[in-house]
Amino acid sequence: MTTGKINVSVENIFPLIKKFLYSDHEIFLRELISNGTDATLKLKHLISIGEAKVEYGNPIIEIKIDKEGKKIHIIDQGLGMTADEVEKYINQVAFSGAEEFLDKYKDSAKDSGIIGHFGLGFYSAFMVAEKVEIFTKSYKDEPAAHWTCDGSPEFTLEPTDKTTRGTEIVLHIAEDSLEFLEDSKIYELLNKYNKFMPIPIKFGTKTETLPKPEDAPEDYINETIELDNIINNPNPAWTKQPTELSDEDYKSFYRELYPMQFEDPLFNIHLNVDYPFNLTGILYFPKLGSDMQIQKDKIQLYQNQVYVTDNVEGIVPEFLTMLKGVIDSPDIPLNVSRSGLQADGAVKKISNYITRKVADKLKALFNENRADFEEKWNDIKIVLEYGMLSEDKFYEKAGAFFLYPTVDNTYFTLEELKEKIKENQTDKDGKLVVLYAGNKDAQHSYIETAKEKGYEVLLLDSPIISHLIQKIEGDNTGLSFVRVDSDHIDNLIKKDENTISKLSDEEKEALKTSLEAYIPKAYSVQLEAMDSQAAPFIITQPEFMRRMKEMSQSGGSGMFGMGNMPEMYNLVVNTNSELATNILNTEDKTHQEHLVKQALDLAKLSQNLLKGEALTAFVKRSFEMIK
Repeated sequence: MTTGKINVSVENIFPLIKKFLYSDHEIFLRELISNGTDATLKLKHLISIGEAKVEYGNPIIEIKIDKEGKKIHIIDQGLGMTADEVEKYINQVAFSGAEEFLDKYKDSAKDSGIIGHFGLGFYSAFMVAEKVEIFTKSYKDEPAAHWTCDGSPEFTLEPTDKTTRGTEIVLHIAEDSLEFLEDSKIYELLNKYNKFMPIPIKFGTKTETLPKPEDAPEDYINETIELDNIINNPNPAWTKQPTELSDEDYKSFYRELYPMQFEDPLFNIHLNVDYPFNLTGILYFPKLGSDMQIQKDKIQLYQNQVYVTDNVEGIVPEFLTMLKGVIDSPDIPLNVSRSGLQADGAVKKISNYITRKVADKLKALFNENRADFEEKWNDIKIVLEYGMLSEDKFYEKAGAFFLYPTVDNTYFTLEELKEKIKENQTDKDGKLVVLYAGNKDAQHSYIETAKEKGYEVLLLDSPIISHLIQKIEGDNTGLSFVRVDSDHIDNLIKKDENTISKLSDEEKEALKTSLEAYIPKAYSVQLEAMDSQAAPFIITQPEFMRRMKEMSQSGGSGMFGMGNMPEMYNLVVNTNSELATNILNTEDKTHQEHLVKQALDLAKLSQNLLKGEALTAFVKRSFEMIK
């Protein structure tokens, strides 16, 4: 029997492990299963190159709970360790067995799937255990070894009678961690961290009923058998080539990832790159609509099939964090701080690659089946709009597939739209004026008026559209976006010069004075000569102020305090309408006031601006008028 002191590279490793090394104690199981997986994959590799002369068989990793004895057993059938190797890899904490193995076999082990981090990862056991035992037998023909440590630098190492290859780790669970002796808790951890580990993981057994034989008598009782309960899928879809998978395979894997998600994804993007970094994965576009509050943290990050986190900011571009799926990369460290992750060079390259890959996929979908792409547009547009705002590289590529829908459900790219409107929607300065509605119902009358003039009207109803419009206008200086209820619509677009006001300049001035006497200060009176059949009163909003307010409300930078700006409107009065003439010629001031207020309230009502007491008063006044 050997006794001694563990060779640690810090004064006392155990308090460090308990408090600082890992932020969450539950990952002890992930680390220990990862080590067992490593040991199994190493053995497989050594057998494949002829260095290990043993049968690989069908190894599994087994988890057992001894609730009465307050113990957890983690058992693998990997290469095991000799007493010397225990001394080297367990007692010399700062040394990593996986790193040494990869260095020794770096050429042939490139694709062996070694998870790594043996060493400190093993010591995560002491986050939940007051004592840890290792029973291990190497694939080499050497005696088995038994190592014991009670959480102090003291250990014992002695021979044991273990006869089967592999390692069994026994955790004597501490009083403050007894929750880990519950089956439900272990199931939860295995499902979270080890769901796709590359070696089958057994936890308990399950009963399966055998089918009834055809010639069985009527009173035959079906036989049942006990089977290993394998809780993981060692060969998840992302580890396969796209050519090996059908559409149904991708959907099936989506349901495996998100069993409570009842809608199928719109489409997926399979990631597979091995230079200048290693990365595989599958990203899914779910139905998103225009909800900016959609739940994030749905993309799962793995390292060699070991779950790391579902918070992938810094690795996945922020605009894609609304997607779902899996990313797996051995180049991302298992335990790293958020700031360290964001500063990591490999991580930045991964983020850029994912952005490019998603853009290329969207372009391909657009080119292959534009009708299908258009059908899905409303479910994916919020991601693309956010991407164009936040990622310059994505913005550059998005012009090839980003769509601008009209109120009539026609879809244009920006270049197609420019070609469509160049003859009819050009202002006096030669700028193309893109008309759009933000709410099809609320702005219906404005939309109809614009369409009657032959204008094309887009439907842009995203909460961040004002920000995106600013960016697009900045890059297309010959383009101006104007909302259909804006004060700019008749000023920017060339009007019919033959429309002449029936009122003289003196009459127009008198009419304006009369109107301003009765309307609120929030309204600015504008007199326009329009067709006599057009609405007599129209309310528009100052485009610049409306847009600034919208941007401040949706988080625009540099606009703090603007969210409390007062509402401002323009009252556009058609000087050729009969109502304008009646208001001008009415000498009874009370009747004149009623005319103005009734007409203004009707204009407000059409824009959903009439509410509360004002709406009650309008209804009452209207009933009085029709008595």
